[in-house]
Amino acid sequence: MKFENLLAEVGGFGKYQISIIALLVIPRLMLPFHFLLDNFITAIPSHHCDISSLDVDDILGNLSREERLTVSIPAQEDGTPASCHMFSHPQFHLLTNSSSSSELPVVECQNGWEYDNSTIKSALATEFELVCDRKGLNKATATIFFVGVMVGTAIFGWLSDRYGRKRMLLVAYLIAISFGVASAFSKSFIMFAIMRFFTGMGLTGISIISIVLCVEWADIAHRTIAGVIISFDWSIGTMILPAIAYLVNDWRPLVITVTAPLVLAVITWRWIPESARWLIANGRLEEAHFYLSKCASANNRQHNLRDIKPETLANVITTEDRGDRKYSYLDLVRSSKMRKLALLTGSTWFGVAFTYYGISLNISGFGLNLYLTQFIYGAIELPSKLVAYLCLDKLGRRYSQVGTLITTGVCVGITVLIPRDLWLPRTVISVLGKGFSEASFTCVFLYTTELFPTVLRQNGLGYSSFVGRVGVSLAPLVSLLDEVWLPLPQVLFCTVAVSAGLLALLLSETHNVRLPETIEDVEKTRKRSVCSQLEYQLGMEPYKQTK
Repeated sequence: MKFENLLAEVGGFGKYQISIIALLVIPRLMLPFHFLLDNFITAIPSHHCDISSLDVDDILGNLSREERLTVSIPAQEDGTPASCHMFSHPQFHLLTNSSSSSELPVVECQNGWEYDNSTIKSALATEFELVCDRKGLNKATATIFFVGVMVGTAIFGWLSDRYGRKRMLLVAYLIAISFGVASAFSKSFIMFAIMRFFTGMGLTGISIISIVLCVEWADIAHRTIAGVIISFDWSIGTMILPAIAYLVNDWRPLVITVTAPLVLAVITWRWIPESARWLIANGRLEEAHFYLSKCASANNRQHNLRDIKPETLANVITTEDRGDRKYSYLDLVRSSKMRKLALLTGSTWFGVAFTYYGISLNISGFGLNLYLTQFIYGAIELPSKLVAYLCLDKLGRRYSQVGTLITTGVCVGITVLIPRDLWLPRTVISVLGKGFSEASFTCVFLYTTELFPTVLRQNGLGYSSFVGRVGVSLAPLVSLLDEVWLPLPQVLFCTVAVSAGLLALLLSETHNVRLPETIEDVEKTRKRSVCSQLEYQLGMEPYKQTK
């Protein structure tokens, strides 16, 4: 008996599976809140050198605010005060002669900066003065967070394959809550960066464990819809985030606001089941039977489990890969097929994540309000989920992954060719690129989960996500390359997306295929992809009869 047949007996996608997805809604909503939080807490409002100390001068004290700015700070091309420089001494002649001030001697700001707080009351840049020559540190906060995410994928991927999905999910909850709240009380930029690093570690555990739990409890026919449904949480969270950021425009309360709902996730954790696949693969047959019984009862299929005893489950997984053996990341490279799989999934994840966050973390420069742009970026993800579902179901996993990645790269490439003053077409193409990049992310989570065997699934997803987070960590820094050549970041995002899409062609198809349970299932030569139609129908027959 294969686990897919067993799952069909107890209900492969019924009330039980829906309840699992519902219990994971709150923690998964928190993911985009934190992953995209830097768009708001690191936003840099308009600023110029603080000249309040010059007010003590009798002459300057008699001038209006605008006149003091005119004689103290050089004007930019658009007429606004320069952000990082001031005149070495007041230039009173500019009050009568408005000629160019670009040739006059300037110095860096001497007494800090004055910020426009009309939109954002407080941000990291304003509190820790991360502007001008310290602007790179402001960008680095996102990189530091995603390095934590990257490390967390490796740690939680290994731990959840060794100690179980459910137990490690609770650990991820507690880490994210503790360090998330602590970051809001940071007294220095260094402290904030450290807290964000560990917050990222906890959040990535929630991300990779929750998707695996949902897919491992779904049967072949419903894996696609299960993977797509749970990904809706991300899109909805992306749309809600700008509203929260608009209402809470002080970065400290904002961080607490987007972290607090995880307390509810901890309370509801007790009702989340362990993965029966993982329990069987690790020889814990009594516990697996317990959760399968609960599944059967919730789906009104308890009569189908009468003849299946805990000891019967021993035949579901081949004995050589079940029991006391502990798996690690080294098992991903011990054999040729596993090495090839690891290499290809890693490159695909890098392309998907690097491009997605390259677009998502660049929400300025389109002539639209910061909050409106973020909302539009979130709204476009909803129809992209529908496109992803149809493609995954009709075209299969491989061509869906290839198509969405290459189309994303093409959209990014087109924005390079559109002049920057044409903000409307640039925004439209960028939004389309965002939609396709989200579709590629939806595909890659489900695809990767189906490619790796149960005994290594979290390790495989953890490794792939780790490589992807390397791309995410680089994305904010690549954006700084626009100072070298303005279109350079977009050219790099385009090139990486198209290249990763072409490499994904080398992956095997997993549509309507039994999930591999052991390394042997991946290594040995057998037509696993042709899960015989008769076997599949027989396995699903009891489920169909009760619908």
